[in-house]
Amino acid sequence: MGASQSVIENSIHEFTVKDARGKDVNLSDYRGKVLLVVNVASKCGFADANYSQLTQLYTTYKEIGLEILAFPCNQFLRKEPGSSQDALEFACKKYKAEYPIFGKVRVNGEDTAPVYKYLKAQKCGSLGSRRIKWNFTKFLVDEEGHVIQRYSPTTPPLAIQNDIKKALRVA
Repeated sequence: MGASQSVIENSIHEFTVKDARGKDVNLSDYRGKVLLVVNVASKCGFADANYSQLTQLYTTYKEIGLEILAFPCNQFLRKEPGSSQDALEFACKKYKAEYPIFGKVRVNGEDTAPVYKYLKAQKCGSLGSRRIKWNFTKFLVDEEGHVIQRYSPTTPPLAIQNDIKKALRVA
């Protein structure tokens, strides 16, 4: 029973997830938007650079169709130990995040969130692995809900700005 082999959804828009307060959010609400989906962790060494750059990208491109969907995850050395609400408050207070922070998820293993099963099934990581290796793995998703690209945790958000601009169809 692989965590991602049974995914049959055709787009990310077919999923419903929980926001940081536990409310259902249908990802079809983001149809027509380019998405950057990221598993985040407030206590990770990559947090400062990633959160700062995610906020910068969102501020620059939100008016022309970019949405960043942040999913707190505590699977990697317990770098997101608090609640989903704690993760939301951290991102909003420290980094002025205006993009959605969702409920904590698991991105690997038997309890992988269905949306992450889908993302991983669409784009493998390095050396063909479907596993998420660490916090701040990023998936760029087009307006129709299909994964365009997957980026490693060490890829800074600003390094994918050209890919985002291409997906948004801006010069």
